[in-house]
Amino acid sequence: MRTNITIGRQFGSGGREIGRKVAEHYGIPCYDKELINEVAKNSGFTKEIIKEQDEQATSSFLYNLVMDTYTFGYNAMPFTDMPISQKIFLAQFDTIKKLAKEEGPCVFIGRCADCALSEFPHVLNVFIHADMDYRIARAAEYPEFSEDIRKDPQRLKEMVAKMDRQRQSYYNYYSMQKWDSIDSYDLCIDSSFFGIDGAVKAIISAVDLMEEKE
Repeated sequence: MRTNITIGRQFGSGGREIGRKVAEHYGIPCYDKELINEVAKNSGFTKEIIKEQDEQATSSFLYNLVMDTYTFGYNAMPFTDMPISQKIFLAQFDTIKKLAKEEGPCVFIGRCADCALSEFPHVLNVFIHADMDYRIARAAEYPEFSEDIRKDPQRLKEMVAKMDRQRQSYYNYYSMQKWDSIDSYDLCIDSSFFGIDGAVKAIISAVDLMEEKE
């Protein structure tokens, strides 16, 4: 197997679980929160700082500066003068590329991994979405939410929508693509329709087809 898999996901759609099951099927690494440890190891930033900035966008004005900086080898702005969020994005971006190159095929969850691997030859970019009721039901089981929130469907809906906005802002800001647009991905899957295992099978089928074609 030689295909890297990136998974964008709506909050509560099961993207993390789906990604892990795909990785288990192929016996390859899956990077979600684990990426924080790798970035810390490669960049010198602490895990706490990376976690605080994880999938967080900043101002649109600074977006142009950081993209110019990255493209032209830090010539547009001294690296030391960048906001911490920009530095961490670049460290994360480089870490994703490093892992894909050195470890072989991996599954990457979120964090603009499709953008980081845009120049790699064998990549399947997937987006997992689901209807709101399904996502609210899943979010009600998430331990990161307080018991009061988990028992209140309206507050859960607000949290789900908030997390979606955060992910959308981050992705749109750094990738110059639209987070929830089918044009940004090779495969879009409704996990509320196919279920978690059905989504896993769909990704595996797509990867196998790619492998046969190439």
